[in-house]
Amino acid sequence: MKSAWIILSALVAGMLLGIGIEMISPDAGAASLRYVEPIGTLWLNALKMTIVPLVVALLITGITATADAARAGKLAGRAVATFIGANLLSGLMTLLLLPLFLNLFPLSTAAAEALRHGLGGSSEAPASPSFADFMLSLVPTNPIAAAAETTILPLIVFTTIFAFAITRIGTAERATLSGFFKALADAMLVVIGWVLALAPIGVFALGYALAVKAGVSAFGGLLHYVLMLSAIGSCTVLLALLLAILIVRIPAMRFFRAMVPTFAVALSTQSSLASLPAMLRTTAELGVDPKKADIVLPLAVALFRFTSTAMNLAVVVYVAWLFKVELTPWEMAVGLGVALAAALSSVSLPGSISFVTSIAPIASAMGVPVAPLGLLVAVETFPDLFRTIGNVIADVAATKFAADGVGDDIAGEAP
Repeated sequence: MKSAWIILSALVAGMLLGIGIEMISPDAGAASLRYVEPIGTLWLNALKMTIVPLVVALLITGITATADAARAGKLAGRAVATFIGANLLSGLMTLLLLPLFLNLFPLSTAAAEALRHGLGGSSEAPASPSFADFMLSLVPTNPIAAAAETTILPLIVFTTIFAFAITRIGTAERATLSGFFKALADAMLVVIGWVLALAPIGVFALGYALAVKAGVSAFGGLLHYVLMLSAIGSCTVLLALLLAILIVRIPAMRFFRAMVPTFAVALSTQSSLASLPAMLRTTAELGVDPKKADIVLPLAVALFRFTSTAMNLAVVVYVAWLFKVELTPWEMAVGLGVALAAALSSVSLPGSISFVTSIAPIASAMGVPVAPLGLLVAVETFPDLFRTIGNVIADVAATKFAADGVGDDIAGEAP
């Protein structure tokens, strides 16, 4: 929380300074860009360099962990199926609702153009690939070359196939490969932690450059982005509540009363992991067998991020709309699949880290610019409230749904 507010403050300070200098002396503002902008670009490049190895490592560990969880027994298998189904539903909601919201509440043409220019975008819409070209790009002839060229989509396809292949080999060999990629992910998380420690400097420089280029319109553009993401976040929380009440069939008042302690912890910590003890008490109040809750809830915290698929897709769809990238139905379908895989792979990562590692692969797979993420991570503090609240609601509801669907005999089940 403290780190997020520091990054946000750096963004605001950089933008205010840039606007002030631009108003006093436009020539001085333009001249200063050659010194300040490279600092932000250097930080952004350092952030990008972690994406490919981290995506590969997290995707493999996420898929193998999910497969192992599904093998752990009927209860765990039902829980994993519930997580995947709910995430797909939330992602579809975003793909349907956000374009509607953007049409109903568009950013002014001038503000959109200023923000796009400030983020280094072009006013020309990039050409969409044909369906044949898109299909041919899915399978890499050389996955190493795909990684070197940062062509994320074919790399994700290869990595996914490779991860599922790991789940079919012997136990000892599977443990060796899973352990290697777990260690790789841990090492890359240390590197990205170092990079994000410099985020206030990088974000300050990026915010300054944005303000010099876009002026006051930059604030309006970022506010519009936050409002659109918050709208999707609100809809995701509402969807989680509807699923709990209508599908899991928990009476509304009983559910809200039981969730009060969990809401208090979630709002104060903005962490699903920190809310786990409170969620265990909530499921007990809702009549879930503690032995079953002890299996499903830790799985939910580790694998189930109900809001991630929806809100990560929302970030990418918004950037695509801003940069005039026309998303085809198959690109949106691929984005949904990558968003689902990213949600299952971002195992209990801090918000600023998971923002980059989860959204960058989706953007790359859908042909959407990645660079704006370096600035948008600074305003994630506000939409992140909806992520935590929606996640704890869905975790509790999914736990009851999974527990109610199996018998009382859970011998042999393991978390």
